[in-house]
Amino acid sequence: MWSRKTANTPKVAIIGRPNVGKSTLFNILTRTRKSVVKDEAGVTRDIQIEPTEWWGKKFDVVDTGGLTEAKDEFSVLIKENLLSLIDDFDSLVVVMDGKSGLVPEDRLLVRLANESGKPFLLVVNKVDQMHKSDLILSEFYEFGQEVIATSFERRDNVDEVVEWIIKNVEEPKHTEREGLRIAIVGKPNVGKSSLCNYLLGKKRMLVSNIAGTTVDAIEDSFSYNDNKFIIVDTAGLRRQAKRNDGVEFLSAIKSHKAIDNSDIVLLMVDGQEGPTKQDAHVVEYILSKHKAVIMVANKVDLAKKKIPAFRKWFKETTVKEFHFFKDIPIAFTCANTGTGVNQLLDQIILTWDRLNIKIPTSQLNKFFYDVIRQAPSPVYATKNVKFYYLTQTEQVPPSFIAFANQPDGVTPSYRRFLSNRIKKNWDLAGLPVRIFVMKSGR
Repeated sequence: MWSRKTANTPKVAIIGRPNVGKSTLFNILTRTRKSVVKDEAGVTRDIQIEPTEWWGKKFDVVDTGGLTEAKDEFSVLIKENLLSLIDDFDSLVVVMDGKSGLVPEDRLLVRLANESGKPFLLVVNKVDQMHKSDLILSEFYEFGQEVIATSFERRDNVDEVVEWIIKNVEEPKHTEREGLRIAIVGKPNVGKSSLCNYLLGKKRMLVSNIAGTTVDAIEDSFSYNDNKFIIVDTAGLRRQAKRNDGVEFLSAIKSHKAIDNSDIVLLMVDGQEGPTKQDAHVVEYILSKHKAVIMVANKVDLAKKKIPAFRKWFKETTVKEFHFFKDIPIAFTCANTGTGVNQLLDQIILTWDRLNIKIPTSQLNKFFYDVIRQAPSPVYATKNVKFYYLTQTEQVPPSFIAFANQPDGVTPSYRRFLSNRIKKNWDLAGLPVRIFVMKSGR
């Protein structure tokens, strides 16, 4: 039905304690800045996957959250997440910190690597004085494994890590990953990661009551009724004044990029709170990128108990906040239980079909002739604007060109009038239909 293909390549996972340099190595291996890097423990919380190629070999690099024995909510979630996914990896790079030396959590990581049965490499990072590497590595030899001293910041011995990876990756499998790209955006803690996990059927993304659990834009694929999707979970978008640090600023940039690269955007809103001005700003950005958007009112189970005539109230609030886009489609869900999720997926498929509608020019011009007879033509200077014909472009979402004698005289309000009539006539409500006006050669 739709196609976005990438090879199903072997997965090389980078594991280690917090702040040992896993994300720096991820960015080096993938030649990107996709994983947020900061001198702060716990920045990476979700699983980040990116394809790469070195010396003719293709593989996926997986960045994971820092593993600790701490009992706080994030640490427990990260550990559970890694344990649930380790069987999906083909090889492991265990990163340790040469400045801190060997600590008990490193022994836990090596034990997990051994128990996984996967080939793994021990890498000691932050060795800034290579002439002292033998002394620094001495305590790490207790594992009886090959150990490489590195400094990711200085790129020292990274080529040895790559060489080990190349020796331990198999040829890519010849299956393909394809699908409609869906970005989920919204404020923190509205249920984006819960929805992703429900769709994927596994704990791919961390879920917590603490806002800001997701930092990177994370993607994975799933199928529904023989249709394939790529779902992208993004960091919660805060108001700019409430972004506490550079991590949140980088996360916001990544969320915007996820919108830019999507086919359809889901704006997720807490059903108990309803859409807000901040959500309206997000929709304005989505529309500025000419993307179709569906608003997902989540946590409806709680909202129904709290708010009388909940759906009526939610729709009225939407019209008030989204006065510039009153016909935005709305889906009602409870991501934790799956309530309404199938209906949401059906709505996504319908939206994609409508985004790709092709209207015959003959139908368009019969419609156009009838419409312009019903409303007074705009006036430019002292002349009436005269329209000649209307045609559809190849763009998605649906876009149309009206040819006229005075294009500058066609006001934004008249364009909206034409756009709304097209949407009503062809059942395109909720789509960002565009009207261009060009001068006719007549």
